[in-house]
Amino acid sequence: MRQGTGISASIGAVVSALATLSCCLPFGFAAAIGAAGAGVFVAKMRPWFLVLSVGMIAFGFWQQRRAKVCDVRGKAVGKVLLWTSVVFVAVLIFFPQEIAGFIADRLSGPAR
Repeated sequence: MRQGTGISASIGAVVSALATLSCCLPFGFAAAIGAAGAGVFVAKMRPWFLVLSVGMIAFGFWQQRRAKVCDVRGKAVGKVLLWTSVVFVAVLIFFPQEIAGFIADRLSGPAR
């Protein structure tokens, strides 16, 4: 049995890489375009999302108070999660640019 030089395997690997690139590259562009479109939509809907968040937190406090009236004990974990959501929503309402900068710094990698 004669051993090959590996040229055909190398050519096969290059062709396979190009085929994968041509297949997956459009999906990357489509995902980037979709993310940009979603960002525009979310930016327009930001006031509604904030009102919805505050309303849902108020509903959570109402349910927690109603549970006390109905003689059902609320779990400590539920109280902690409710107050944590209050803190997160308040920070996002009052400091949106600082949070955006913080997230961008963490996701962009090391500075050059």
